[in-house]
Amino acid sequence: MESTEGMLIVIEGTDGAGKSTQFRLLLERLQADGRDTATFKFPRYDEDSSYFVREYLKGTYGQAEDVGPYTSSMFYALDRYGAAAEIRAALAEGKVVLIDRYVGSNMAHQGSKFKNVEERRGFFIWLDNLEFEMLGVPRPDLNLILNVPAAVAEQLLDQTQKERDIHESNASHLEQTVNVYEDLSQLFPKDFTRIDCVRDGKLMPIETIHELLWQKIVPLLPVKETPAEPEANAPLPDDTQATNSDSKEHAFAMEGASDL
Repeated sequence: MESTEGMLIVIEGTDGAGKSTQFRLLLERLQADGRDTATFKFPRYDEDSSYFVREYLKGTYGQAEDVGPYTSSMFYALDRYGAAAEIRAALAEGKVVLIDRYVGSNMAHQGSKFKNVEERRGFFIWLDNLEFEMLGVPRPDLNLILNVPAAVAEQLLDQTQKERDIHESNASHLEQTVNVYEDLSQLFPKDFTRIDCVRDGKLMPIETIHELLWQKIVPLLPVKETPAEPEANAPLPDDTQATNSDSKEHAFAMEGASDL
């Protein structure tokens, strides 16, 4: 049986971009396609590794702008470090690993705190080295950014009933994060693929967005495992050989009887 390394796919985008919906649709389609999957969503609010993330988002350390980007990035990086071994194990088993928010979210949300473009780019490089090199977090094969303008994302957030954290409740932060995601897709086009989800000021149908994502994923999916073909000249099983041997002995006995 042919074995293959798995694939790591990340769904990115600002708050209100519809990540959870597209995450669910992609998971269902991958499974319908016969893919063995594993899923992760960050931050992992139920895990101890997300303690500092939870405190930060509750406002324990002040508003988002009160906590420096390098400091707050460490909170999120440690949460991913806590899951890194599990992600690596799933990839080693040949699974398609689907993740809702990953290192790109850290780059976008915390990168929005920089006004200077060069300083922001330096932060991107620092964070890439921190998470992927120092902490050994698995690097994605594909980052898909759901691009939704801040005004549309704000409307979508208004339709939800959940309480907003310090990022979601800050309209300026939301708009700046959308802009930084745009920067990521332009600065690192090989690492981040932007999917425009709005046409003529309106969010495109969910199914249309899903198809756009799927078309980006399909060419990169691992080759499916197939059962090994039996050898053409393989020896007969023992029971078949025994049956043939019995038949020969019976034939010899009949020939002997005819000579009497």
